[in-house]
Amino acid sequence: MPITPEEAWRVFRQADCLHTSAQIDVALNDMAREITAKLGDKSPLVLCVMTGALIPAAQLLLRLNFPLEIDYLHATRYGNATLGGQLQWIARPRLSLNGRIILLVDDILDEGRTLAAIIEDCRAAGASEIYTATLVTKDRSRDTLQNSDFNGLTVPDRYVFGYGMDYKGYLRNIAGIYAVNEHG
Repeated sequence: MPITPEEAWRVFRQADCLHTSAQIDVALNDMAREITAKLGDKSPLVLCVMTGALIPAAQLLLRLNFPLEIDYLHATRYGNATLGGQLQWIARPRLSLNGRIILLVDDILDEGRTLAAIIEDCRAAGASEIYTATLVTKDRSRDTLQNSDFNGLTVPDRYVFGYGMDYKGYLRNIAGIYAVNEHG
């Protein structure tokens, strides 16, 4: 169910800041160092998982100073909802994954189902190695074994938004990571 900009503004004003923009910068710098050490000599294909990873992927890519190619994919279980459902493929990468080393960049590792499905799709397309980088990982148990190879920050098991992650389609552009106030 769509919300109004006024509702989004109210949610933002009442939200709890979990990580500031400065803390995110430190996490992205750390991730970039780890990724460079592991993939800097492998010419990976970096796939941005749209739409949530748009902002973190852009910021991370600016910190990776080695040859790589960039493409994107768009698969979602959330749409503008706050609960995940069936995985929907909106766009697959245009570049061939066959024989490639892939770095998937996503905004958040929540349940792990979306990332696991994307990894399986990349394997089926012939990727030789697949690594994952997520800006945020929720501190929760998962029914999949999926973890992120490169993780920036951990957040509690709450609904979060900002820095690419949305609240019902809004607030992706907020320069921090916030949790919806459960008492507001």
